Amino acid sequence: MLVIIDYGVGNVRSVTNAFRYIDSDITVSCDPGVIRKSHGLILPGVGASGYAMEKVAPIADVIKEQAAAGKPLLGICVGYQLLFEESYEMGTHQCLGLVKGKVIPIPQDMGLTIPHMGWNYVKFANGMNLFDGLGQGRHFAFANSFYAQVDDPDAKAAYTEYGIQVTGAVEKGNIFGTQFHPEKSAADGLQVLKNFVKICDEEDDGC
Repeated sequence: MLVIIDYGVGNVRSVTNAFRYIDSDITVSCDPGVIRKSHGLILPGVGASGYAMEKVAPIADVIKEQAAAGKPLLGICVGYQLLFEESYEMGTHQCLGLVKGKVIPIPQDMGLTIPHMGWNYVKFANGMNLFDGLGQGRHFAFANSFYAQVDDPDAKAAYTEYGIQVTGAVEKGNIFGTQFHPEKSAADGLQVLKNFVKICDEEDDGC
């Protein structure tokens, strides 16, 4: 069983529908007991990361506990941004701190359209399990005004070009995240979700 963490912020319905479309065993919950029983976690989210962190705060320790125990965790969009140490969106906010780095604004003085909305080509780092079978890069759907600056030497990152180099995804051990929306990215996005399910299944088999 995988658990989509419903903490009141985000695209829970579309993420749930995508996982069910690929026949994944999904439960939607924010109950710590259910989270602990899962063999994989999905942290979705839309909107401002500071507000999202306030909403997730009551279960933040449970999420960090399960991640520290090796349980696969996938953050999507704002859920991905919460994986990092700090966000500078509408003030400075401490996040989950599972990946070293900070969430900063896309510069507004470069003639770029903010927020960044649309499809962009994402180039993968070698050996990223989340993109297994997808070659060196694919197009995915983005909707963001902030992006993560990854400072973690143990993390692999995928990048897209949007006037500047924007981190599109990160992978660190059992921690995975996508700035883009895989649930809105057609067949390639569904493949990303299938890969995460496979990662969770393999981790569960190894227990």
